[in-house]
Amino acid sequence: LGFSQSSVSSQNSRGNKRKWVLEEYVALVSCMVDLHNVGTFNMDTIFKASYLNELEKMLEKVLPHTTLKAKPNLESMIRTLKRDWAIVYDMLSGKKNSGFGWDEHRQLVVAEDAV
Repeated sequence: LGFSQSSVSSQNSRGNKRKWVLEEYVALVSCMVDLHNVGTFNMDTIFKASYLNELEKMLEKVLPHTTLKAKPNLESMIRTLKRDWAIVYDMLSGKKNSGFGWDEHRQLVVAEDAV
């Protein structure tokens, strides 16, 4: 599983990059799904303002060894995930998907070599 360079790091308050590991990505997305399913933080348009603090607490329970903070780590990574999702969505579903498709069996984006 590969991530673009922009997905690998998150800006912290001192301007240094924090490297994310796969376990953290999985935990973050899982916690976001749980938060949405509980319904306390409406995700129809955008999470309510305090969702970052709740995500931080949830991640502390799942990954007690990590030091992910609501700001800047989670805020930055969610912004990156939104941007990356928009790119993939446009590639696969946009009016001009440029020959990209989705391989359901292998669970990855595919394209002819010429593309």
